[in-house]
Amino acid sequence: MSAAPRAARAARAAASGAAIPTRLDVPPKPRNTARTVLISAAVAAFTVATCLPAIGGIELDLAAIVQHWRNGVTKLVQLAQPNLAFLPRTWAPLLETLQMALVGAVAAALCSIPLTLWAAAPTNPNRLTRALVRTVNNINRAVPDLVFATVLVAMVGVGALPGVVTLFLFNIGVVVKLVSEAIDAADHRYMEAGRAAGGTQFQINRATALPQAWPLFANQWLYALELNVRISAILGIVGAGGIGRLLDERRAFYAYSDVSVIILEILVVVIAIEALSNLLRRRLV
Repeated sequence: MSAAPRAARAARAAASGAAIPTRLDVPPKPRNTARTVLISAAVAAFTVATCLPAIGGIELDLAAIVQHWRNGVTKLVQLAQPNLAFLPRTWAPLLETLQMALVGAVAAALCSIPLTLWAAAPTNPNRLTRALVRTVNNINRAVPDLVFATVLVAMVGVGALPGVVTLFLFNIGVVVKLVSEAIDAADHRYMEAGRAAGGTQFQINRATALPQAWPLFANQWLYALELNVRISAILGIVGAGGIGRLLDERRAFYAYSDVSVIILEILVVVIAIEALSNLLRRRLV
C-alpha cells in the first residue's frame, strides 16, 4: 500500500475519532537451525558413547531372557491366582508391620527435629557441628537397610525390634537430609529480624525457624510412614519381623498364590496410608 492512501485513511480515522490501528512488528525467527541440530547431535552422540560401556559392563543378556521367558510367565500366572483362604493368617503379621512402621516413624520424627536444625546452615552457624551432623547422616544413608537389619538381627535376635531400629535409622537419614536442604534454600529474612532483635540462636530457631519448617517436617514424616510399610516387607527377609517374614516363608515354599495375597494386602495398605497422608497434607500445608 502506498503512503498517500495510508495517510488519507489515517486522517479519516482521526477525524471520526476512531483509534488508529497500529502495526505490530514481529521479530524475525532465529535462523540458527544448523547450530541447534549440531548441538543436539553432539548431545545424543555423547549420551550413546557413555551409555554403551555401561550397558556392556552389566552384561545384559537379552538372549537368556528370550530363552527362559516361560519361567517368568509361569510365576506371573501363579501370582495372578491369589489364595484368599490364606488371608486370615496375614492379619497378625500385617498388624506387626503397621506397628513397626508407626513406631519407627514417630521415633524418627521426634529425633529429626534437633538433628535437622543442627544440619542446616541458617539454624546452625557453627560449621564444625554442622559438618559433623551431616557426615554422620551421610554415613547413615550410605548403609543399605538390609545391612542394618542383618546386623541388628544378629545382635538382638529375630523379631520386630531390629525392624523398628532399622526403620528409625532410615527415616532419620531421609528426613534430616531433605528438610535441612529445604531450610538452606529458603528465605531467611525472618531469622535476620530475630538476630536484629537480639535473640539467641535457640530462641530464633524456636520462634521463627520451626514455625516455618513445620509443613516441611510434616510432609517428610508422612512420606517416611508410607515408605516404612513397603520397606518392612523387605526387612522381613532377614528376620526383622513383620509381614516380610511371612512373605519370605511362602516364597521359599514356592506358594506364589499366598505371596500374591500378601502383595495385594501390602498394596491396599500403602494406598490407604497414601490417601490419609494426602488428606493430612492438605490440612497442614
